[in-house]
Amino acid sequence: MQTKVSNANRHSGIVIRSRTSTMMLSMFATLASFYVAGRLWQDAEERVLLTKELDRITGQGHSAISVDDTLKIIACREQKKKLSALEMELVAARQEGFVSSHLPEKNSISNKRPLVVIGILTGFSHKSKRDAIRKAWMGTGKVLKKIEDEKGIIARFVIGRSSNRGDSLDRSIDNENKETNDFLILENHVEAPEELPNKTKSFFAYAAENWDADFFAKINDDVYLNIDALGNTLAGYVDKPRVYVGCMKSGEVFSEQSHRWYEPDWWKFGDGKTYFRHASGEMFVVSKALAKFISVNRSILRAYAHDDVTVGSWFIGADVKYVDERKFCCSSWSTGAICSGV
Repeated sequence: MQTKVSNANRHSGIVIRSRTSTMMLSMFATLASFYVAGRLWQDAEERVLLTKELDRITGQGHSAISVDDTLKIIACREQKKKLSALEMELVAARQEGFVSSHLPEKNSISNKRPLVVIGILTGFSHKSKRDAIRKAWMGTGKVLKKIEDEKGIIARFVIGRSSNRGDSLDRSIDNENKETNDFLILENHVEAPEELPNKTKSFFAYAAENWDADFFAKINDDVYLNIDALGNTLAGYVDKPRVYVGCMKSGEVFSEQSHRWYEPDWWKFGDGKTYFRHASGEMFVVSKALAKFISVNRSILRAYAHDDVTVGSWFIGADVKYVDERKFCCSSWSTGAICSGV
């Protein structure tokens, strides 16, 4: 009798558990159905929106949207959301009184797009050279601004910082700049003769990020320019997007450490030890696209011993138009010459 009751109770327990499991499965199935239906509805809605977006962009009417197109549109929307968030943060920062120290100088100078930004590479002890350039062709104050506004030519002395940051050398440049306001100070560059190639790279990178000019020029602080001749010459190259203009040369590679123009990487230039084609370092010009190329790739662009060879090496293998402009040969003045070296 006890066995029958026990069996009955066990059977009853099994039935109850079975019913409970069935109910749980039914509830889970119902919830899953709602979830799947919701996802399908959401996916369908997103697909409609994506299709409309693609139709709006392509202007081709109703069309099927591919997986690649979907991913591209989604990526664009994500970028737009991030940009909107950054813009909101920027607005909030400005309301709190924050002003960026890296605003493009072109906005504070003129609304007109500059033709060329000239970087005059100089040193701490070269004040006499800077004063000579200011007196000869660059000008100061209103004269300098007039050249910028009327001719679209911006000139700045380019210098880094002392290895002993904040010493008398740095202070002398800061004081001079307060009087003349014609320096481009590379805060992250340490002045040293062997760092000239990297200084040139830093100038092009900074200038390309801060001025929307057609061209960017590098000259030494012992070069005198004919501003009008420079403007007229560069105007003829505006329609060439990747142009590299200068007094082109090749020249011997020197492997002797005692030589003034010693090249530590001389072995990279073959048995003949002759440099590839490049513009003389006294003065050369690159177009906006090439300056941007330098700016974007600055971390991987290699520097050789000399800045002229270094810049020339960056354009090997790139789709760049070399212009051997003899007017840029600064050894002496000649008819129509643009520069003259001291």
